[in-house]
Amino acid sequence: MTFHHTRFPLDIALGARGGPERRTEVTTLAGGGEKRNGRWAHSRRRYNAGYGVKSRADMQAVLAFFEERRGRLHGFLWRDGLDNSSGDAVPLPTDQVLGTGDGTRTQFQLVKTYGAAFDPYVRTIAKPVAGSVRVALGGVELVGGWTVDVTTGVIGFDSAPVDGEAVTAGFLFDVPVRFDTDRLDIELTGFDGAEAPSIPLMEIIP
Repeated sequence: MTFHHTRFPLDIALGARGGPERRTEVTTLAGGGEKRNGRWAHSRRRYNAGYGVKSRADMQAVLAFFEERRGRLHGFLWRDGLDNSSGDAVPLPTDQVLGTGDGTRTQFQLVKTYGAAFDPYVRTIAKPVAGSVRVALGGVELVGGWTVDVTTGVIGFDSAPVDGEAVTAGFLFDVPVRFDTDRLDIELTGFDGAEAPSIPLMEIIP
């Protein structure tokens, strides 16, 4: 089992459907009330790429991609058309808080925080887009002195940020996924038409 650092065909991905999924147990009590328990600490995204297939050429591209991944065996990159940036379309170096310097720590994981007032959810970002990451210390963007591992989303500083200094970043990112099926059910609908009712994809949690 490996991860192929290659992106699913973008024009097909942008026509797909999907989003985050959570696992919550809801127990109804005898008096009509209920208890809720979140089984997963992190959401997991599911997508259906079949909605993005519009032509025979699209289907051939999916077929080739599926075969090279050996079905569910190998993971790959997926571009979520709705959620692929640390902030707005153009990332800013102050979009997301990664942590606070302590004078010794040199590595910080890219994250994206959802919500603010009640119970913010912090999501690990493991697959930033190469060349898109911008970093700031104390609100001042750095033009050097750091690197990013695009396979893990870890920022490494040449020198540890000083104690109390805010470490922030902006970035574009992909979602690590795999096919959630070992079978493609393809229907040819015309001379240049093809339809794949379901091409399920599952997020790989870091």
